[in-house]
Amino acid sequence: MTATSPSERNAYIITGPTSGHGYRTALELAKHGTVVLVGRNPTKLDEVKRAIERRGQHAVSVVCDLSDIKSVGQAAEEIIALRLPVVGLVNNAGLLEMRATKNAQAWDTTFATDHLGPFALTEALMAHLPDGANVVFVCSAVEDPERRLAVMAGFRGGRYISAEASARGEWEPGGSKHAGADAYATSKQCNLATVLAFARETPRLHFIAVEPGFSPGTSLGRDANVFLRLLSKYVLSLLAPSIKYWSTPERAAKVITNAVLNESGSTGVYYDEKGRPMLGSTLVRGPEFQDRVVAETRALLSTALV
Repeated sequence: MTATSPSERNAYIITGPTSGHGYRTALELAKHGTVVLVGRNPTKLDEVKRAIERRGQHAVSVVCDLSDIKSVGQAAEEIIALRLPVVGLVNNAGLLEMRATKNAQAWDTTFATDHLGPFALTEALMAHLPDGANVVFVCSAVEDPERRLAVMAGFRGGRYISAEASARGEWEPGGSKHAGADAYATSKQCNLATVLAFARETPRLHFIAVEPGFSPGTSLGRDANVFLRLLSKYVLSLLAPSIKYWSTPERAAKVITNAVLNESGSTGVYYDEKGRPMLGSTLVRGPEFQDRVVAETRALLSTALV
C-alpha cells in the first residue's frame, strides 16, 4: 500500500492558527488531512507548520492580513492555486482591541478582522469548495445582550446599525463602557448572522457556528495590560474547566474540529463550548436581520475591491 500524497488528502483551511484554540485546532485538523494555515505573521505560521510536520503530518502556510480586504483576496487566490481538495474552512481569527484602530481601508480594525475579512474569504472560496464541504465560523455569545455572563463582563450585545456604520466604528447607542467591546460583539453577531444566512442561501455547503467558550490566556485580548494577561494565563486558565461557559484551548479545539468534520451533515447550527446546539440573540435569529447583514456586507466589500 502506498502512502497518500499531500495533494490527495482532504485539506482544511484555518485562519488564526498561531495561538490559542486556533493553534490547537490546527494540530487536531492535521490528524485528518493537510492544513492550510492562514495568518499575518509568516514566522509564527512557519513555527506551526514545523510543529505539524514533526508529527509526520502536512501543512502549508498562506500569509494574509484578514483586516485588509485586498490581502484577503490575494490569499484566496493563493489558496485556490494550491489545488488542494479542500473540504473544510474554519474562520477562527479574531481580535478584541483595547482601543480602536483603522485598517488599510480606513475601516475599524476589529470589525474588518472579525467580520469583513472572514466574510470576504468565505465568499471568494465558496465556488471552489465541493458539495458537502463544511464552513465553520468561530462566534461568541457576547453578541447576545441577554447573556448574563457577557453582561457581567461589560458587554451589551451586538450594536449593529449597518455595515457601513460598523466599518466607521459607529455602534447603536447604549453600548458598553469598555473600549472595543461593542466592535467585538457586533462583529460576532454579524458572523452568526452570516452563518445562518449562508446556510439558507447555499444548501450544497454546510455552515456552522461555534461558541468556543471563554478561554483565559489566549491572545484575543493581546492589547490588554501585562497584569491582566499574566492573571489570565497563570491563574484564570487553571479555573476555566470548572466554570460554566468557560473552556480551554484544547477543549475548544475538539469542538471546532468536530464541527468542521461535521459527521452529522448539519447546517445552520450554532454549537456551544460543549458541542451542544444553542441559540443566538433574538435579533440574530431573525432571517430579515441575517439577510440585511449579508446584503450590506456585500455592498460594502464591493467598494473596497473597485
